[in-house]
Amino acid sequence: MITIIKNGEVYAPQYLGRQTILIIGDKIAKIGNVKVDKYLDLDLEAEVIDAAGRIVMPGIIDPHIHLIGGGGEGGFATRTPEVQLTDLTQSGITTVVGLLGTDGTTRHLTSLLAKARALEEEGITTYIYTGNYHVPTPTITSCVKDDFILIDKVLGVGEIAISDSRSAQPSLHEVAKLVAEARIGGLLSNKAGVTHFHTGPGKEKLTYLHQLLEQYEIPASQLYATHITRSQALVDDAIALSNKGVYVDITCSDDTKEWIEYFKKHGGKMDHLTLSSDGNGSLPQFDEKGQFLGLGVASPYTLFEQMVRTAKSDQLSMEEVFKLVTSNTADVLKLNHKGRLIEGCDADIIILDEEMTTPAYVVAKGRWMVKDGEILVKGTFEK
Repeated sequence: MITIIKNGEVYAPQYLGRQTILIIGDKIAKIGNVKVDKYLDLDLEAEVIDAAGRIVMPGIIDPHIHLIGGGGEGGFATRTPEVQLTDLTQSGITTVVGLLGTDGTTRHLTSLLAKARALEEEGITTYIYTGNYHVPTPTITSCVKDDFILIDKVLGVGEIAISDSRSAQPSLHEVAKLVAEARIGGLLSNKAGVTHFHTGPGKEKLTYLHQLLEQYEIPASQLYATHITRSQALVDDAIALSNKGVYVDITCSDDTKEWIEYFKKHGGKMDHLTLSSDGNGSLPQFDEKGQFLGLGVASPYTLFEQMVRTAKSDQLSMEEVFKLVTSNTADVLKLNHKGRLIEGCDADIIILDEEMTTPAYVVAKGRWMVKDGEILVKGTFEK
């Protein structure tokens, strides 16, 4: 199958201007001067999409999503549902990293792995984190290191909870041993080997991560902290960490644009910042005594929505914003074939509509998932 996307304003995510993209199979074969007629004259199946007046960019990578649901902090009835394929593709998301949260008892890593494989069969690219909030953390095999080496989809461990009443309150040394094990597993399997930290609203903020860098032989690139916008003080702490080489992640919400602008204005390292949806995770609310009040469910679409809202900001360039959901995420997760429109990379591409309100076209590994706003591929049990 040959697909040609012509006349689009291409962000790779750096701005390339008006370009033509040639897709052969599941890869980007060429960007630039593509002789369209030459390929149409071949006796092969070929399709041409005219993207004039529209932005063309890499498919979004969501590094933090609850593929089999999350929640449960309010009892069994508050366990959130699984993600469906079109929840992702309609959001322009073509690559995900699934994870567990608070519940490592009724939610299982084997179930998460199976869900990731199912979504991959349905058309997108999937990975998972082994573990959950707690330390010692659950694994599929005997240990975190073995999960990395033996299970192809495991590229990190997380989300490990710190500064949160729901964490296991591990010692610094216990956390250091976990990070080191993930680091070794990543080296031996040629994967990122990152430890992904859930940061709660506690007074310690990101202190553990600063101490890990100061007291242990741990590279900063192995630490990846999320939920950093719970307070201004926490964002300031994340800014300091980013300048030490740690990657930090904003969970998208209504104030994402303002927090990104704050992060940049106050010296945050922009190439070490990513965005995620926390999709299908619970959004629990607690009072000042830690009593559960209620919860909502996070939507994967929030990631696309807040990316676009921020891209329209006069404080940030589109390049800066698009990197937060593409190349920056690919860098921290060491997904060298993702997050960029470069020859040889996977053909994960979205084309925005003229008003930048929705991903009008979505290509995942060379396959049309959404075309001109119409969903072409649905999950096995979606109506």
